[in-house]
Amino acid sequence: MFTPKEQGTKVLIVDDVVSARRVVRRLLEKIGFKDIEEAPNGKVALERLQHGGIGIVISDWNMPDMSGLELAKKVRAEERMSNLPFLMITSQSSREEVVEAIKSGVNDYVVKPFSFDTLASKLRSAIDHAGE
Repeated sequence: MFTPKEQGTKVLIVDDVVSARRVVRRLLEKIGFKDIEEAPNGKVALERLQHGGIGIVISDWNMPDMSGLELAKKVRAEERMSNLPFLMITSQSSREEVVEAIKSGVNDYVVKPFSFDTLASKLRSAIDHAGE
């Protein structure tokens, strides 16, 4: 489902809950990704993104200091990160919230709780639709 080149891409997991980051990390490792970084909120994630090298962002929506939605808007506002695949993971599932996330530049959206297959499928979609 993912090419070796994609699996070599550095992924940044952004979530304020350590156990949630751990679950996503395990699922990514099961998919074949090996270069994975973590950040506890959007503010720290943005600092890491400024240094470059991140190829995919998987972010929770609700976090202190800077939400995933705010992070997505800031990422999309910077030309060099405007095509970065960005997957939002959240418990928010209303149509309005999904629309808001997509308008903010999120490539795809996963509602908690989710399965391995759902994460893999949505990640595939986010990568395929990055830059559109």
